[in-house]
Amino acid sequence: MNDGFGRLSIEAVAARSGVGKPTIYRNWANACELAMAALMMAGPVEPAEPGGTLKSGLTAQMRTLVTAFATTRGRQITMALAAADPESEMTKAFRNQVILSSRETGRGLIERAIQKGDIARPADLEVVLDVIYGPVFYRLLVGHRPLDQGFADHLVAAALRVLE
Repeated sequence: MNDGFGRLSIEAVAARSGVGKPTIYRNWANACELAMAALMMAGPVEPAEPGGTLKSGLTAQMRTLVTAFATTRGRQITMALAAADPESEMTKAFRNQVILSSRETGRGLIERAIQKGDIARPADLEVVLDVIYGPVFYRLLVGHRPLDQGFADHLVAAALRVLE
């Protein structure tokens, strides 16, 4: 993706990586999904401890999201998303590879905490997930404040208060 997000193609990725296009298409529907997946893997990932707490898992995930979108490439994708049609391949890829994937990770972390007896089951888990992830994507698209580690940490602390 060194030539820019808009010029990324499955053909170019296949040629550069030495794998066939069918191999790539088995994992990603299109170049936009591949780019979003690459963006999310580009940042330093702080793995959640297998038996870790909800706080440690959410903190690792939020820091990864914030780190990925604080990059130049992350900001470029954000600007392109802000101008994109909501039904475009890029917007759908962002929704699938970033928003829905992040929510599923968070759902798993919360479900594990419920099973361990650390928290009670929230009345509406979907609203809780909106409360957790909405601020990241709001700040990302509006750009009124920076995405940084402090924001990630404060967001997790607020989310945990919602779940108490």
